[in-house]
Amino acid sequence: MWASYIKEFETYLRLERSLSANTIDAYIHDITLLLSFLTQLPETPSPEAIGLKQLQEFLQSIHGKDMAAASQARIVSGLKAFFRYLAMEKVIDTDPSELLEAPKIKRSLPDVLSVSEIDLLFSGIDHSTPEGQRNRSILETMYSCGLRVSEVVNLEMNNLYLDVGFIRVIGKGNKERLVPVGDEATKHIQLYKDHERSHLTAQKGHENILYLNRRGARLSRVMIFYIIRNAAERAGIKKNIHPHTLRHSFATHLVEGGADLRAVQEMMGHESITTTEIYTHLDRTYLRQTLERYHPRFHQP
Repeated sequence: MWASYIKEFETYLRLERSLSANTIDAYIHDITLLLSFLTQLPETPSPEAIGLKQLQEFLQSIHGKDMAAASQARIVSGLKAFFRYLAMEKVIDTDPSELLEAPKIKRSLPDVLSVSEIDLLFSGIDHSTPEGQRNRSILETMYSCGLRVSEVVNLEMNNLYLDVGFIRVIGKGNKERLVPVGDEATKHIQLYKDHERSHLTAQKGHENILYLNRRGARLSRVMIFYIIRNAAERAGIKKNIHPHTLRHSFATHLVEGGADLRAVQEMMGHESITTTEIYTHLDRTYLRQTLERYHPRFHQP
């Protein structure tokens, strides 16, 4: 019974919600953890019979294993998604997870580079190597467009609209978005395409991928990490940076410059604007100035 519901839930997540394989795997793992806990009870309750108390006992059991708060919160999210699905399918009359509370997570602020540090990072690219122009193009594009690592390694040539200044990005859950691309990034993409990419023989299945290794295959996510780390070391940047640092810097610099949060949300591909709001952390002065400028009752006579 549980197995069939879990299988149907997995199909729903893949076909109707269009979630990524990693997200689906995480949700199924969470439900499997719950089922493992329930099978240790004197009598395993069916999905129709399970109640809030049993879900709370399950969460208490994983809390006792010193699991991180973020992992516990994700499990609660998975449970809620599963029982909402069962309620939607009329398998259960009431959702036992509705009152389930996730542990509070302290949201850490992302590391960012200043604009001058971004310039330093790009200067740290070793252009004497055959891959130098490719690496410069990758970093310029990630910073110009705020791309995730998975988005840059999967960027396809037929999704480049450089003549009108846009690229089409396939983000989380296969959701597409159009992102403007700046002049510097456009220049380096074109240089890479004309002088490096055009001389590579792509492996089968990788013919349309923009960024390739010397064997003609798509770059790995780990390779992007090494490219950025090596550039930072050559530039003398001491901060502990990683591929997401460029994405964080992209968003922070936009917000600092006065960009509308909704526009930043769209470019970042965030499902919720709450995620985008973390990038307001560095520019409280800008927020106050906005309030002073636009709020009709901010200044008292």
